[in-house]
Order: sequence, then C-alpha cells, then structure tokens
Amino acid sequence: MSSSHSEQLATLLAGARDGRLDDLGQLLEMYRSYMMLVAQAQLGADLRVRASHSDVVQETFLEAHRDFGQFQGSTPAELVAWIRRILLNNIARVVEQHKLTAKRDVRREISLRERVASLEQSSFDLDAALVSPWSSPGSQVEREEQAVLVADQLAKLPEDYRQVVMLRNLQGLSFEEVATRLGRSSGAVRMLWLRAIDRLRQQLEKENLI
Repeated sequence: MSSSHSEQLATLLAGARDGRLDDLGQLLEMYRSYMMLVAQAQLGADLRVRASHSDVVQETFLEAHRDFGQFQGSTPAELVAWIRRILLNNIARVVEQHKLTAKRDVRREISLRERVASLEQSSFDLDAALVSPWSSPGSQVEREEQAVLVADQLAKLPEDYRQVVMLRNLQGLSFEEVATRLGRSSGAVRMLWLRAIDRLRQQLEKENLI
C-alpha cells in the first residue's frame, strides 16, 4: 500500500475516533469498492435478483456508522476486518432468508455463525485472488490492504472489462463458462480479458501499486 494512502487512512481513522463524523464518512467511502466487490462475489446470481449487493453494502455502512463506538481496533486494517464482518453477517442473513425453505431438513441446517465463518474464508480467498497477479504480500493484513487498492482500480474499469476480470480471476470460471455468462464467443472473451488485464495493470502501475 502506498505511504500516502496509508497516511490518509490513519488520519481519517484518528479523526473518526475523535468524533469527526465527516472523517468517518470519508473513511467508509474509501472502502466502498472493496466491500462492493466482496458482496458481489458472495451473492450468487439467484440472490442478486432479490438483494442488490449495493443495498447490502449501504446497509453495512449505515450499521458501521451507527456502531462505530463499538470498534475496538486502532488501525485501518482492523477497521476493514470489522466492516467486512458486518457485511458478511448481512450477507449470511440474506442467504438464510432466501436459501432455506419452509420444509428444511434439520440435519442440513447451518448456523449463522458457521455460515459467516465460511463466507469469511471465501473473502480471504478473494483477497488472495485479487492480489496474487500483481504482488505476493506476506501477511493477511498486507493482502487486505492491497486488495482494497486493487478493488478501487478494478471499479474504474469499463463494465465489460470489470465483468470479465470478476468472472475469470475472482470466480475462477473457464473462458468457456465466462463466454456463456456474457453471451460472447470464447475467442472474444479471451481478447476482452487480455485487454481488461492490460488496462488494470496500466492503472496499477500509474498509481505505483505494482
């Protein structure tokens, strides 16, 4: 993570802890692209028609703003983890509401805590997938910090570029599967993906992130 970005986060966090609500609002906005990416990855297509990932993220930010006094951490990395846990709890509740049928088999029920733990592991995997093409940070904290920055750059890509990177790199689909999702030929998807990766690499280099 660039030193200027880290310093900005630390300054805003200090201001938020001193009760400056504008600083807290700016701080949350700096994590919006990353949280949107996590929500989009965790909410399957069948759930997204019922619960928009942007709505889930907005609900999460409202809760984070309301409950900020309960945040016990002291670093931006701890804040990211705290906000993400709120987000994953909200996603888990969406899954509970829409996935479980009225006549469910008790033996197959998954507790909310277990579901959140599964989602959290999935989000760690997402961080690794997001960061690994560009760098190999040695700790989970470093991966999270880098993932936030890469997510910001990914959000700046054109929609078709963003979609192909999401499906190919973050969801691990084959080019044939991506082609089916996007309604394009496999060859067209490969070319689209190459252009998208090249554009993302250029943006990361411009921001001195790789």
